[in-house]
Amino acid sequence: MYDRILIAVDGSEEAERAARRGLEFARAFDATVDVLCVVERKSLRLAATADEKSRLRDRGETVLEEIEAIASAIGQPVTTELTDGKPASRIAAYAAERDAGLIVVGRQGLTGLEKRLLGGVTERLLHRSDVPVFVVPKGASDAAIDYSDLLVPTDGSEIATAAARHGGAIAKRYGSTVHVLNVVDLQAAGGAFNAGGLDRTFTERLEENGTEVVEDVASEIDDTAPHVTTAVLQTKSFDGVAAGIREYVDDADIDLVVMGARGRSNLGRRVLGSVTAALLRTIDTPMLVATRPS
Repeated sequence: MYDRILIAVDGSEEAERAARRGLEFARAFDATVDVLCVVERKSLRLAATADEKSRLRDRGETVLEEIEAIASAIGQPVTTELTDGKPASRIAAYAAERDAGLIVVGRQGLTGLEKRLLGGVTERLLHRSDVPVFVVPKGASDAAIDYSDLLVPTDGSEIATAAARHGGAIAKRYGSTVHVLNVVDLQAAGGAFNAGGLDRTFTERLEENGTEVVEDVASEIDDTAPHVTTAVLQTKSFDGVAAGIREYVDDADIDLVVMGARGRSNLGRRVLGSVTAALLRTIDTPMLVATRPS
């Protein structure tokens, strides 16, 4: 599934952590690796002198050399490139040019002017890229990489099903258990000011729908994943689906969340994109985000 992987770096600790994960991932999938460093064009414009511009580019070359050294130490060949532009747009374009099957980034990082912008770059990249994005957050563990338990949240949409196929492929490589989860958002179903509670028949119907959704996804990946478990979780939190997923991640000690960037909730509303964004900002678990149906 991942013949070529693009790792985007910026010299931050978060980007280096992501690069290490991406390199290990490439070894597991026997993938070719490109490493890209984008000097933000705005930084170059703000540089007062030619020397300052040269230092920005020199710093980018140093960043790439550091990743090359890490890759060499584990025996993973890489190709590197330094470019300039708007980071999210340039990363997405480069991934398309190189026919990458996966982009690996850190959730936060540094631009050339030392501003913490990579978190925003990551979200913009998710909007622009047709290539799945593997996001490694600042708080991700530096311990031995383990993907024993993968979580695939689903709402029954095409993009969620596409994400499930990624989960199945990863599980096959790592011998993982895949947890397929549907969160029933009772707060959204009843409305914020529903004082009387929801009709029991209605909530049962929501849960039955959730059960059908997770069973469909489980059957989709059953042939590739060694172990599949399913769950339907109800939540009344004002944080909705995101809160339910965070709860499950903590309770099940999930190592990787695999989900879609856009999709539909139990009630047919387009909310999974906002759920994905909320999780990216609030969990320390790596996430692989499918950006389009496949």
